[in-house]
Amino acid sequence: MKALIASESTLSGSMGKMFALAEAYPDLKANTSMNQLMEELTSTENRISFARQAYNDSVTQYNTARETFPTSLIAGAFSPATLFVVENAIERENVKVSFA
Repeated sequence: MKALIASESTLSGSMGKMFALAEAYPDLKANTSMNQLMEELTSTENRISFARQAYNDSVTQYNTARETFPTSLIAGAFSPATLFVVENAIERENVKVSFA
C-alpha cells in the first residue's frame, strides 16, 4: 500500500510540473492536442479520486464489520485494513489549470 501511495505522489508531482510548464508557454496553451491532454489528465485525476474514495469506503466497512459481534470472534485472526491517505498537504490539492 505504501508503494501505491508513493507512486500516486510521484504522479501528482509530475502532473503539477507539466501544468506549470504549459502555463509558461502560451503556444502550448493554444494547442488543441495540449488541451485534449489536459482534459484527459483531469479526467484521470477524477477517476483516481473516485477509486481512492471507493477503496477507503470498503476499508471502513471491512474494519467496522471486523469489530462487530459475531464477526469479531473470527476476525481476530485478520489484521485491520489501512486507509489510503495522502500525507503531504500539497499533494492533496487539486492541480490548478488556467488557460486565460
